[in-house]
Amino acid sequence: MMSSLNEASAQSEISFKVSFSEPQAHYADVEMKVSGNRKEFLDVKMPVWAPGSYLVREFSKNVEGFSAKSGDNASLPAEKINKNTWRIVTGKKDQVVINYKVYAFEVSVRTSFIDESHAFLSPTGIFMYVDGLIRQPAIVSIVPHKNWKKISTGLEPVKGKLNTYLASDFDVLYDSPIEVGNQDIFEFEAAGVKHEVAMYGGGNYNKTRLQADMARIVEEETAIFKENPNKHYVFIVHNYQTGGGGLEHLNSTVLGASRLSYDTDKGYKGFLGLVAHEYFHLWNVKRLRPQALGPFDYSNENYTRDLWVAEGFTAYYDNLMLRRSSFYSPEKYLEVLCDDISIVQNQPGSRIQPVSESSFDAWIKYYRPNENSKNSVISYYNKGALLGAILDLEILNATKGAKGLDDVMKAMYDEYYKKQKRGYTSEEFKAMAEKISGLSLDNFYRDYVNGTAPLNYNVHLGHAGLNLINENESKNNPSAGIVAAVKDGKLLISTVYRGGAGWNSGLNVNDEIIAVDGYRVSSVAEYDKVISLKKTGDKITVLVSRDGIIKSIELALVADSTGKFRIEADKNATAEQILIRKKWLNI
Repeated sequence: MMSSLNEASAQSEISFKVSFSEPQAHYADVEMKVSGNRKEFLDVKMPVWAPGSYLVREFSKNVEGFSAKSGDNASLPAEKINKNTWRIVTGKKDQVVINYKVYAFEVSVRTSFIDESHAFLSPTGIFMYVDGLIRQPAIVSIVPHKNWKKISTGLEPVKGKLNTYLASDFDVLYDSPIEVGNQDIFEFEAAGVKHEVAMYGGGNYNKTRLQADMARIVEEETAIFKENPNKHYVFIVHNYQTGGGGLEHLNSTVLGASRLSYDTDKGYKGFLGLVAHEYFHLWNVKRLRPQALGPFDYSNENYTRDLWVAEGFTAYYDNLMLRRSSFYSPEKYLEVLCDDISIVQNQPGSRIQPVSESSFDAWIKYYRPNENSKNSVISYYNKGALLGAILDLEILNATKGAKGLDDVMKAMYDEYYKKQKRGYTSEEFKAMAEKISGLSLDNFYRDYVNGTAPLNYNVHLGHAGLNLINENESKNNPSAGIVAAVKDGKLLISTVYRGGAGWNSGLNVNDEIIAVDGYRVSSVAEYDKVISLKKTGDKITVLVSRDGIIKSIELALVADSTGKFRIEADKNATAEQILIRKKWLNI
């Protein structure tokens, strides 16, 4: 990447200046200059989505006051021709200056937010591009509000230019979030790379502890791929009263956290798990990637069936990295793994939607859940994490502990990122895993990836001398197959599970439960108490109000199928099984 203005100016035709005349009103002022123009008109476009977050978010909805002029200050005709494109009639003017404002008031790791205290710029919602010039370099100058003193970004600074940065092309620009304000900054070095941590929002974090612990995670993940491709890396952390989530970028990430959770074990380990997840994306997704995920089409959906690898395997490795870094004991790691098992097993959608389809349909389903999502979809994060664990165990078993999923990931990284410099296909990932393991994965893909066959946990865990126990299996607790919660003083049904008693009898989401078998119920505790007095097979009458109409619905209670899982060691495990367990759990 170039780092001097002279180097950039010979190639770059596009520059931006971002300022904040009204931060309290949540606006950014953007000036975009296009030099060296020879066309009669320019089409300028705002991306509709942010890579890593697979939903069309229509960022152009936040744009106001779009105008254009020539370098000699003459107004140029500009017309919006579709939802995210403005056409400027330039008359072949050499320089075109574009001005617009962006409203930014959505708190998330993938959307811009501006107020009097700081500005977080998520680039795909701030910077437009000229159609046909997306491979051009771009210069970005930030003019902080008078009360702001610091800028944090993965972009390369331009030497000799204050608060000015260079992106070698728009893919790099769109992968480089910018934090402007008075964030608390500290640094650490790990894997030969300088890391900056920019903390906004305060909190009870311990810098010294975080420096050491984040470095341990960086070192463990770098060890898998045997190289860290960055010169520097930036963690932008937004601490809110209640916060979470993360979004990966080329040499940075944006993390959400709860500001007062760092001093609890759950809160602290949760934050480290988020660090591990987003940092692992440095390799898996940002460099080793499915073929569809780059170069990007920023105006349309970019479809892939491999998010179960790109995101799911990352979700597998984040907890595994906490184990390898000794933040989790082996027992705690298995307990955390059971959380994913519980989510997948207890979600009827896992028996409806293959995980490859979940990946493909992320654009219309994952980020747009509704009241029936639990019955119809499965997360490529949770199921993908389980498939990562299963594949890891299968490879360890087939090679007698000599190789594992680490070897597949490194081989894929070396072949497709470093050597071929392109994304991989589904078939190529499968072929590499088969090559490393010596196994045929035809059944794995048919049943687990492209099908909805139940995951045979005990076969796979058995390679490590472990057993999955469902503590609820022998119980026969009665259930109506619904979830209810109190909202605005009413006990409302929020979920009706596929195949349950409520599903079969016609209970609906948003029905207000008034009484069960003649007993008035107004809370979840009262409802649970009445149901607990029944037996599986008993018929009950539920009195509900549906859109102001009273209905009496009869149903027969069925056995609660919700599983409660734990993993325990087989006392009769063989030496080979124990070896696999030690390799897998880093014991």
